[in-house]
Amino acid sequence: MSSRTVHLIGAAGQLGTALRGTAPAGAVVRPYTSDDIDLVRRLSVREALAGLRPGDLVLNAAAYTAVDDAETDWDLAFRVNGTGPALLAEATADAGARLVHVSTDYVFAAEPGRTAPLEPGDLDPAVEPESVYGASKLAGERAARAADPSTTVVRTAWVYTGGPESPDFVGTMRRLEAARPEISVVDDQRGSPTYVMDLARGLWELIGRIDGPGDGTAGADLHAVGAGEATWCQLARAVFAGLGADPGRVHACTTAEYPRPAPRPAFSVLSGRSWTDAGLTPLRDWRSALAAALENR
Repeated sequence: MSSRTVHLIGAAGQLGTALRGTAPAGAVVRPYTSDDIDLVRRLSVREALAGLRPGDLVLNAAAYTAVDDAETDWDLAFRVNGTGPALLAEATADAGARLVHVSTDYVFAAEPGRTAPLEPGDLDPAVEPESVYGASKLAGERAARAADPSTTVVRTAWVYTGGPESPDFVGTMRRLEAARPEISVVDDQRGSPTYVMDLARGLWELIGRIDGPGDGTAGADLHAVGAGEATWCQLARAVFAGLGADPGRVHACTTAEYPRPAPRPAFSVLSGRSWTDAGLTPLRDWRSALAAALENR
């Protein structure tokens, strides 16, 4: 790790916490929470990042992630997810620094019948995502790249911490296993389960390569996800099995049987080829990662 300062935006969130906990020895990390920086106000961003120097890196792990709430709270979603990255990118462009912006599988529009994992080049600029959340994240990608063409976008998916008290899917399944004899989980949505600690370590590897020999990540779109794919039902059954419980207690249902305000992609498996093509270590298989997460009791 070089002597550059890594300005970590969203330091108190799920990914930000993991990034702080996995920072390599010698890394100079300056964390920012919502108390330190208001991503929707240019003056706040400028003041917070006034010390940004050439060669520094801004890692944006902050986002409005309430997918269902965004359907009605679209203004805030677009300000945080759309305007925020643009303001960060303006700051990095002016300072000669670099921005790494974390995005999501939700930026892809529905493609009925697709079975091949999504590559960065599969993003159709003429087709908008299904949800407000996805549209706001895509707007942020585009705005950041317009303000600073060197911005590196890292898309990930189905991120979980998995601790007993975690509000994410895996944490919720842990609690439901202890509280209910049986549950039903949708089995017609397929994606890429990603353990947040693996994602954080991958991002640190990326940061360590930036501006190094052979670095080709400036202006790149990369996908960093757990290897393999699963439905939510398969993931839930794997959680139960990992806890020593009967996975048969998890019953499959359809999305139509469990309606939500925001539409979910039926297929949003992300290919990790762009990540490995950049010379980065692939994230481990999601089942191995889940086993590690469940050990955190």
